[in-house]
Amino acid sequence: MAERRPLTKQAVEGIASQAKDVFVWDSQQPGFGVRVTPAGRRSYVYQFRVKSGPQRRMVLGQHGPLTVQKARDMARDLYEQVRRGRDPVAENEAQRAVERADAEIKRNRRNVTDVLDQFMERYVTANQLRSRHEYQSAFDRLVKPAIGNVEIHSLRRSQIAEMLDRIEDENGPVMAHNTLAYLRKALNWYASRDDEFNSPIVKGMGRIKPRERARRRILSDDELREIWPLLGSQGMFGAFVRVLLLTGQRRDEVAYLRRAEIADDGVWSIPAERYKTKRANIVPLSAEALALIEAQPVRPDGYVFSTNLGNSGKPKERFDKAIAQKRTETAEAEGRDPEPIPHWTLHDLRRTAKTLMVRAGVSAHVSERVLGHVIAGVEGVYDQHDYLDEKRDALEKLAAMIERIINPPPVNNVVPLRSASQS
Repeated sequence: MAERRPLTKQAVEGIASQAKDVFVWDSQQPGFGVRVTPAGRRSYVYQFRVKSGPQRRMVLGQHGPLTVQKARDMARDLYEQVRRGRDPVAENEAQRAVERADAEIKRNRRNVTDVLDQFMERYVTANQLRSRHEYQSAFDRLVKPAIGNVEIHSLRRSQIAEMLDRIEDENGPVMAHNTLAYLRKALNWYASRDDEFNSPIVKGMGRIKPRERARRRILSDDELREIWPLLGSQGMFGAFVRVLLLTGQRRDEVAYLRRAEIADDGVWSIPAERYKTKRANIVPLSAEALALIEAQPVRPDGYVFSTNLGNSGKPKERFDKAIAQKRTETAEAEGRDPEPIPHWTLHDLRRTAKTLMVRAGVSAHVSERVLGHVIAGVEGVYDQHDYLDEKRDALEKLAAMIERIINPPPVNNVVPLRSASQS
């Protein structure tokens, strides 16, 4: 027969452990007892039977953290529940099942950050998109802090619009427009994989019109004469900008230049997997461009430049401040108010290089191939010439044109007098 006695702290701690579990039941509260394991562990339990059902037992807690009186009060509450026909064990099991189901739903429920990370891994990185760094930067800096914690199926158009307003106010309409494009791509990709998700982005949410996006800005000769010398004090970034202009290549293509891509004859082969057109491009580097590249410290990763030069705006911001400071000093020396340089971007250098090649007499079909543009129509299909010599000549002419602009030859203003015999 099971032992019954008034359970007190002293009584509980005095129960000796045996080879099997020992149960001692409280003589004051029906169903309340303590279990002592062979290892000496003491736990409070409540044992009951609902109507004619099976006998059930609940563990209330371990002796020590749980006092005898607190455990007895818990048992008294359970006794009242059973007396009213409730089954605390079945109710606890049902509650735990609900909690497990909720946890599973929560694990499977993705927020915006989850979707963006999955999109970067499964689409952007897997396809080696050339703009993957712009995607990652926009998501990390602008999207995730604003809406990253929003559950993807709860994402609303108003939340995206509010985020774009903030980006436009702080970073300009172009950045807001580009961020919307990156986010639209990610949400459309996810919609193709989820039966219940529809992207809340609709037509008309862009911040600039297509015609306004097309830039025509090139740097003037005076701006080149102003900027080029200042680049000499900008370290690696200065060399990076000069190489951009001397080659006419895109920002990321130069930022991710590896020494192994340059052959002994100075020909730079840009692999197709990191070129925008998905076609390889060969660039016969001019002597000036090669000298800038060879002057850079040899890096263990094989890159010529630090790759974040192509994606971080901070070096460009520092350079713009250096330009503004120089303009201020010049203006003060001349006793006039300084004028800010019109806004320019690194991509404007590519447009400038194209224009300078035309000025230097390079034909349009050669300069287009230097820039790596896809040649449309029949010519692009049938003309498979590599134009290596023509490109080399074009880039040498480009370097010579830049040199003439930076260091213009002296103007001879002396007009010879006609001799008397010529009169």
